[in-house]
Amino acid sequence: MQNFNVSSDGFGAGEHQSLERPFGHADPGQMFAWAGATASWPNRTEPGGSRGLDDYLTRDFTNNIGAEIMGRNKFGPQRGPWQDYEWKGWWGDEPPFHTPVFVMTHHERPSFTLSDTTFHFVGGDPAEVLEQARRAAQGKDVRLGGGATVIRQFLDADLVDTLHVTVSPGVKLGSGSRLWESPEELFDRFHCDVVPSPSGVTHHLFWRK
Repeated sequence: MQNFNVSSDGFGAGEHQSLERPFGHADPGQMFAWAGATASWPNRTEPGGSRGLDDYLTRDFTNNIGAEIMGRNKFGPQRGPWQDYEWKGWWGDEPPFHTPVFVMTHHERPSFTLSDTTFHFVGGDPAEVLEQARRAAQGKDVRLGGGATVIRQFLDADLVDTLHVTVSPGVKLGSGSRLWESPEELFDRFHCDVVPSPSGVTHHLFWRK
């Protein structure tokens, strides 16, 4: 898992997700300001941007990634059976993933491709979905893209090797999709380096013991 952002109280997204507000009552401009300020931010339209640790981690996002797993709520705001197949995600015609993406859902739908990203909608438990993603990755790494609920499912199944979680100390959500009460919850299974950044965020880098 890379570049997953949480608030100071451990939430990856807020409540009341909608088409207009993918992160619910959370402000993504606050949550991801550290990444958006870097020179390597893919949506940057002007030259410049910060260098250093934040930039390195932003630039590393696609390194050796062969497939991604995400939850349905990261893909879109619809719940229950699909009403139609027109909705194809928040990312437009050129999604940022550039790999096969496996969307975990109880309501499967046909796969489709946008640019160089193919979305597959799959049921099954975390181990089954991971096996599909590993085959598609063809020897490269599988990224666990979120949201927090899906990440917890994979952590609980002991299927995560490394994590990078960025904590935004100035953001407190109070409710929503929670990754943890405290990062110490993972210390029994993972080593952890905590690295503060000049941007104000703190990067938590975990690797399996």
